[in-house]
Amino acid sequence: MSAIRPIAFAVLVTMPGVAAAQVADSGRFQLERTENGIVRLDTRTGAMSLCQDRDGNLICRMAADERAAYEEQLDRLEKRVKALEDKAGATGLSSSGENLPSDAEVNRSIGIMERFMRAFFGLVREFEAEDRAESSPPPRTN
Repeated sequence: MSAIRPIAFAVLVTMPGVAAAQVADSGRFQLERTENGIVRLDTRTGAMSLCQDRDGNLICRMAADERAAYEEQLDRLEKRVKALEDKAGATGLSSSGENLPSDAEVNRSIGIMERFMRAFFGLVREFEAEDRAESSPPPRTN
C-alpha cells in the first residue's frame, strides 16, 4: 500500500490534468502502475478502472461490469423521468407555459398578498409601539 502513494504522486506531477482533479477529492482514488497502464481504485465504491497515459492526460475506462451497472442505472433513471413527465402531463402541468395564470389571476394574487403584508406589518408596528410604551421609564413627578 505504501508503494501506491509514490506512484500516485509521480503520476500527478507528470499528468496534472485529470489526475489532479481526481486526487483533489482527498484520497478517494488510489493509482498503481501496472504493465498495461495504471489501475485506478475508487476507495469509496471499490470500482477499478484501467487507465493509460495519452498525450499527458490520464484516460480511464470503466470495466465491463461497471459499464453494465452504469447503463442499468441510466435506464432506471430514464424510466423515472418518463414516468414523472407522464404524470405531470396527466395532472395538467406543462413546461410549455400553456398552463400559466392569466393577468387577472396574477393581479388578484398580488392584491391578496399586498393586503396580507399590510395587515402583518400593521401588527408589527402595534407590537413595537406596545414594546416602546412598556420599556419607557415612567414620567417623573416633582
